[in-house]
Order: sequence, then structure tokens, then C-alpha cells
Amino acid sequence: MTTEVAVLAGGCFWCMEAVFQRLRGVTAVQSGYMGGHVDHPTYKAVCTGETGHAEVLRIDFDSSVIKYEDILDVYFTIHDPTTLNRQGDDIGTQYRSELFYLSAEQEQKARAKIAELTAAGTFRDPIVTKITPAQDFWPAEDYHNNYFNQHGEQPYCSLVVASKVQKLLKYFPSQSKESL
Repeated sequence: MTTEVAVLAGGCFWCMEAVFQRLRGVTAVQSGYMGGHVDHPTYKAVCTGETGHAEVLRIDFDSSVIKYEDILDVYFTIHDPTTLNRQGDDIGTQYRSELFYLSAEQEQKARAKIAELTAAGTFRDPIVTKITPAQDFWPAEDYHNNYFNQHGEQPYCSLVVASKVQKLLKYFPSQSKESL
């Protein structure tokens, strides 16, 4: 097994976690914060928008099962990379679309994916996803981990998070650990 790490920001980390937990080859996911200027940020502080952090997901994956490019394909399918500092009703810089690369190869692949999507006209509006070197990863508070699986009946989860899981199952059935 060859473990690699990806760090993605694409709105609420509960939404992203629920999707990436269900991908074949993903061995661990952790919600957290990256991209800010405050050490040891808390959810409450990040939600003010004043720490500069994005809600992110740290994804450990077996690259012999799933490639970084596949992670990017899922990422660009489950969130809207054309809205600045917003995903649906989640508004603020903490919900921005941003890829934090851990190597020059990840940076190149992220730039190539955005260029490919732009050339194909995949989105009506321009992609605003930032591509940034990874910084310190600050794990989110424990109650954020495995959130959808533990609280799927909550309205936000059943409406917003579940729809993203359904996108995974619809568009990537062979890569999913589950089926529709």
C-alpha cells in the first residue's frame, strides 16, 4: 500500500467527509482547518471568518487503489468551484474552494485539472478554486468527526450532506464502497 495525503477545502467539512469516507482506497479522513493565521483555531473562531482558515478535509488514500486525479474528479463534482467563499447557504471565507498541495506533482495535477475543466466548459462560471501550498493542519474538534454517519437524521445532514453522497453514488459508482 502506498499512502498519500490530499487536503481539500470545498465548503462544510461534514459534507466532504461523508463523501470521501465512501471512496474505495480512502483509508482515513479528518476534518480540520488550514490556511489561516491563528494557531490552534477552534470551530467557533473559524466561523467568524477572522482566523483566515478554511474548513478542510485531510484525506489519506492508497494510491494503488485511487489516484490523486480521481480525488480531484470527485472533489469538482460534489462542490461548486465557481462560487467565491460560499457553498450553497454556507457563506464565508471558511467555506472557500481551495486545494492545498503537498508536492509539486499535486500542484501540477490540480492546475491541469482546472485547465481541463475550463477548456471543456464544464462550468458556466469561472472556477475560483485556489491552489495553495499546504500549511499547518489543525484537527477539528472531535465532535466533527464522522458527523454525517452519527447525525444523518439532522436536517442539514439529510438535505445538504446526503445530496453530496448521492452525487458520489450516481457519478462514481465503481469507486464507491456503497451503491445506490
